[in-house]
Amino acid sequence: MKRDDIDIEISGRELRITGDLKEREREGVLRRSTRRTGHFEYRAHLPSDVRPDDVSAGLGDGVLTVTVPKAQAVKPRHIEITGT
Repeated sequence: MKRDDIDIEISGRELRITGDLKEREREGVLRRSTRRTGHFEYRAHLPSDVRPDDVSAGLGDGVLTVTVPKAQAVKPRHIEITGT
């Protein structure tokens, strides 16, 4: 697949990947065809502690990798007591 055939959107807590599988043009005699064609859609609900602005995607060797980083957990802060 080409990068232009895949669309990745994140809306709120939902990740949506859509695309179109297209038949490649081939030369010569085609004896058998087992490749799928058509529209596909994948949806995933994300946890509430993700950073949607830092989501990234890469396509290499036919593998789509979507990275969704988690937000850092709020760490407790020690408060010093002052006064008498």
